[in-house]
Amino acid sequence: MECITYAHENGCPWNHTTSAAAGFSGRVDILKYAHENGCEWSDETCSNAAENGFLEIIKYAHENGCPWDEDTCSHAAWEGHLDILTYAHENGCPWDEDACSYAGEGGQLHCLKFLHANGCPWVERTCSAAAEYGHFAFLKWAHEHGCPWDKRTSSCAAWFGYLDILKYAIQNGCPWEEAELLRTKHDHVKAWIRDNLPLSQGNDGNLNAGNLLSPVR
Repeated sequence: MECITYAHENGCPWNHTTSAAAGFSGRVDILKYAHENGCEWSDETCSNAAENGFLEIIKYAHENGCPWDEDTCSHAAWEGHLDILTYAHENGCPWDEDACSYAGEGGQLHCLKFLHANGCPWVERTCSAAAEYGHFAFLKWAHEHGCPWDKRTSSCAAWFGYLDILKYAIQNGCPWEEAELLRTKHDHVKAWIRDNLPLSQGNDGNLNAGNLLSPVR
């Protein structure tokens, strides 16, 4: 605190990045000092605080006119900060389908349940994100509650070696594409694909290593 006070009192310039940095570090005292002395807000103030779990930062910032956007809810969902997600939503912070997708990346099922119960949209990326990061319980709940999926879910499960997710997805009707699945580097996954799925004649799953590509997210 002494550093920023000294710097400001001796003519050091500041801008919106100061507020954003205070949000990231959780320093309410610095944020309050900066705001009261004319430092401009940043919409990253709230999203940074949401990512790191600093509810008091968000409360102070919002109550004092700091803007926020969809990233605030998305970052809270990503890191599992349900208290922040709840506060932001109840106080008018916008959200979009990215919130559910970020929850999928983090495997934050409790946040997904809140988002879905309160009308937040979800898209296929919600499931493929869960598959990419190995969050089986998350994916299962999302699918059972109507979240859409596409071939990216099966592709991500195969590529990142999550055979349990791949089995579940395919056995429950998730679209899949042979070439995408066989790009996996995981032998146990490739063996299951070869033994259990109807592959094209002559394709034993031994693709050239140069053709291995990560599935499109």
